[in-house]
Amino acid sequence: METMTVERTIDAPVEEVFAWLTTTTNYTRSPLVLRCRLARSGEGAPYGAGAVREHLWLIGWFRERITHYDPPYATEYVVERSLPPARHELGRMTFTETAGGTHVTWTTRAEIPVPLIGPFLTRRLARPVITHAFRTILDAAGTALAKQRT
Repeated sequence: METMTVERTIDAPVEEVFAWLTTTTNYTRSPLVLRCRLARSGEGAPYGAGAVREHLWLIGWFRERITHYDPPYATEYVVERSLPPARHELGRMTFTETAGGTHVTWTTRAEIPVPLIGPFLTRRLARPVITHAFRTILDAAGTALAKQRT
């Protein structure tokens, strides 16, 4: 399994950043995300624990289930199915208030399940593509939240 982490500070209050990034239909503002939908609402909130969301990105299709929801500080998910196939142990976003806004840490733990060369493909192919996709979504969040504040 490969752990991938992307961090960014977004100039907006923690509640706004958490709301934007947990509403994954916003991800379509990234050029790498084609479609996102909420397939099943969660407990107590649309994107709360138990929610199921489906994403079509340029890199693949993902069906995710929210496993932890602690607004506005953390959310966790697991990819239940994907094309191309991948093993996934953890997806987590944490949100920390800072003097410059909100620091977001987005971590995922996954691998490409191909015998013998899976670790190589994960490290050399999946890692740079996934971290780039996460960065474009965080960039989109920063841009959208800055526009809301002006």
